[in-house]
Amino acid sequence: MHQFLPYAWFQGQCVPFEEARISIATHALHYGTGAFGGMRAIPDPQNSNTMLLFRADRHARRLSQSARLLLTDLSEETILSALTAMLQANKPDQPIYLRPFVYTSDLGIAPRLHNIETDFLIYGLPLGDYLSPEGVSCRISSWTRQEDRSLPLRGKISGAYITSSLAKTEAVQSGFDEALLLNSRGKISEASGMNLFLVRDGQLITPGVDQDILEGITRASVIELAKAMDIPVIERPVDKTELFIADEVFLSGTAAKVTPIRQIESTVLNSKRPVMDALKAKLVAITEGRDLAYEHWVTRIPIS
Repeated sequence: MHQFLPYAWFQGQCVPFEEARISIATHALHYGTGAFGGMRAIPDPQNSNTMLLFRADRHARRLSQSARLLLTDLSEETILSALTAMLQANKPDQPIYLRPFVYTSDLGIAPRLHNIETDFLIYGLPLGDYLSPEGVSCRISSWTRQEDRSLPLRGKISGAYITSSLAKTEAVQSGFDEALLLNSRGKISEASGMNLFLVRDGQLITPGVDQDILEGITRASVIELAKAMDIPVIERPVDKTELFIADEVFLSGTAAKVTPIRQIESTVLNSKRPVMDALKAKLVAITEGRDLAYEHWVTRIPIS
């Protein structure tokens, strides 16, 4: 069982986690009419009374935009203010994962987004490594990533994650750690909840936003860092056979951070990953507040 933080943000205030309850008739529970975010916060290594949030402004912007896709107004300022209040109420002393969620809170049975009540909540839990830092094994999923013409994939719409859930369970039950999904055109899209990168001949390659991916914040950060480190970056369609012959393959995401892929199907990949290692080290230094050049990527929140 997860050990959740003692306080959640619910109906406009911080309340004990066990008191943040919704009705079994809640619209979002039945129709997936919600959108969520995911953020990591860690104690400042130099000041335990301060929490560091990585790219909090970008996360708040994406959640606000996701809410707009659900015809709901949720400002970035409201999100950041609630995050601050929740962290100050909990005073965490270890790395945590935060889950903000905007959803249709109305009690009704008609699938719709008009004339309906919405709400916003946040909860959190301690979280170390979501995936093994030593690397994961992946299979190509039999499930296909949705298309943007059927779902607004630039938002983290909760209902869309049934495909991720099916793909993840299929992978685990067939002996793998993760799933890689193809899009409707047969190109690599992403993993169950992470973006994908590969390295070939010194170039960093990743499926572009036209490949039905989520516009990941960690993904965007890796791309920006790579360019600053003079690593050529190419965003383009990726064939699955390219993964088997790539010099490096890795995943990125808020929960996953930067995680290498060590095996795809029956093919064991190269264990030397100099490009990924350099990018990961840079990202860790930034998230820990040790890289002044990227201080603007870190939000510091005093908790005492």
